[in-house]
Amino acid sequence: MGSIRDSMLRTDDEATPLKKKLDEFGTFLAKVIAGICVLVWIVNIGHFRDPAHGGFLRGAIHYFKIAVALAVAAIPEGLPAVVTTCLALGTKRMARLNAIVRSLPSVETLGCTTVICSDKTGTLTTNMMSVSKICVVHSIKNGPEVAEFGVSGTTYAPEGFIFDNTGVQLEFPAQLPCLLHIAMCSALCNESLLQYNPDKGNYEKIGESTEVALRVLAEKVGLPGFDSMPSALNMLSKHERASYCNHYWENQFKKVSVLEFSRDRKMMSVLCNHKQMEIMFSKGAPESIISRCTNILCNNDGSTIPMDATLRAELDSRFNSFAGKETLRCLALALKIIPMGQQILSFDDEKDLTFIGLIGMLDPPREEVRNAMISCMTAGIRVIVVTGDNKIKFQSTAESVCRKIGAFDHLVDYVGHSYTAAEFEELPGTQQTMALQRMALLTRVEPSHKRMLVEALQNQNEVVAMTGDGVNDAPALKKADIGVAMGSGTAVAKSASDMVLADDNFATIVAAVAEGRAIYNNTKQFIRYMISSNIGEVVCIFVAAVLGIPDTLAPVQLLWVNLVTDGLPATAIGFNKPDSDVMKAKPRK
Repeated sequence: MGSIRDSMLRTDDEATPLKKKLDEFGTFLAKVIAGICVLVWIVNIGHFRDPAHGGFLRGAIHYFKIAVALAVAAIPEGLPAVVTTCLALGTKRMARLNAIVRSLPSVETLGCTTVICSDKTGTLTTNMMSVSKICVVHSIKNGPEVAEFGVSGTTYAPEGFIFDNTGVQLEFPAQLPCLLHIAMCSALCNESLLQYNPDKGNYEKIGESTEVALRVLAEKVGLPGFDSMPSALNMLSKHERASYCNHYWENQFKKVSVLEFSRDRKMMSVLCNHKQMEIMFSKGAPESIISRCTNILCNNDGSTIPMDATLRAELDSRFNSFAGKETLRCLALALKIIPMGQQILSFDDEKDLTFIGLIGMLDPPREEVRNAMISCMTAGIRVIVVTGDNKIKFQSTAESVCRKIGAFDHLVDYVGHSYTAAEFEELPGTQQTMALQRMALLTRVEPSHKRMLVEALQNQNEVVAMTGDGVNDAPALKKADIGVAMGSGTAVAKSASDMVLADDNFATIVAAVAEGRAIYNNTKQFIRYMISSNIGEVVCIFVAAVLGIPDTLAPVQLLWVNLVTDGLPATAIGFNKPDSDVMKAKPRK
């Protein structure tokens, strides 16, 4: 936490594109006005001694006042108020789109965005995980026989059925050894909660979507030894039904020790005590779990057989099929009998495991994301999908999702466009620069990689929007030109961001970009309006001063014109709706 805080403090807030443009405009205007004022004063030196002024000094002061009036006429005093009002109006419109703006200047910066680095899970997808496939080893009597089961239901409701590979519904899934142990592991190697919300009339998760999907699976598998269990479960209230089977396993197995998930191990384990026996259940990335397994649990009779190269290759093949062609997020489950009396797990215990099964979870893309991707491409905005998913031998879950949402539509092939974070870091400097210009997907990303990606893109003069939801994402959100936190994210991530997505939806970012472009267009229009009015005032004062005729407008009158007469119409321009082609132009530089 300390290093994250230090990283955020070391990140300086940079000026937004609008602020830079206004600063440049202000500097230019000040130089021009100063030159004209000096010119007017010098031109009238010959009039300093006119009798009407009562002396040289008074004449000099008189024309100095005229020069000041000229400056007042030229400076659009109402501009700051009008710009602030326009940005505030944009903030209000964005709030209606579920984009909560925390930093007012960032409203306009969105219109300059050239690269959006977006998380996959929850932003491009619904983040409502559900187990849709299960793979177990059925038997090896006639060679390796791997069985697949389908699971119905795509929400958090504990309602659904298990089907064999012919599509026949299993009446009592818990009677099959592997499915029974999968239910145990799903319930016990889990730190999430599932509860029914009567006000909303749906089931809600507390914790990670992946773990909640496992809890729902345990409910769908049911419990052993109860022939009437399906009908009995249906008689429960929705509040009781939410975690009935999970509570059963939690009462049967007492948790003794937990090895939390870590990115280097890519797995977690829990030690449980059950009837004078201690069992360790593990779950994690398939490549990590399968490599640690030396035995396999058979589904037909519950026997344990050694893991050989043929079985390992078959499981790897199923994993590649699940994660690639079927676009599933995969987990592998395993167990191990631990000697009695052991109270604490160590990393050394996570070897010689017994493989239980492979689980494929579906996280469908959001329906509106594909159109949002098309809008980005039309608008010249590049989207880089950033995810913690693995990139396997042939293709990855993330690549499959990218194909579905249209992130790869402009590519002939993925070579040079899809990298893991480790692959990208290992590239030499020049190749890394070229990779950044082509990159569309970055996998196996940790929070530190997000900040590295933002800095690398900013070094190429890109205006970067970065999404994030965790505490570790805060430095990257702070560093990005537009830090976008998820509404379901942590308070730390939100505090480091410029904008919060109340609906965690990528399409909302694209809508906000369109609003940012509209705000910039409106800003240009009212600046032109105010400057055109000021030019008329300058001409009046300048001509009167050169010809030596009385002032047409006093300084107070000029202020009134600039603040009231010009200010209100200019503010009205801020209400202009976006042009229909606002997302067809390239980002301004």
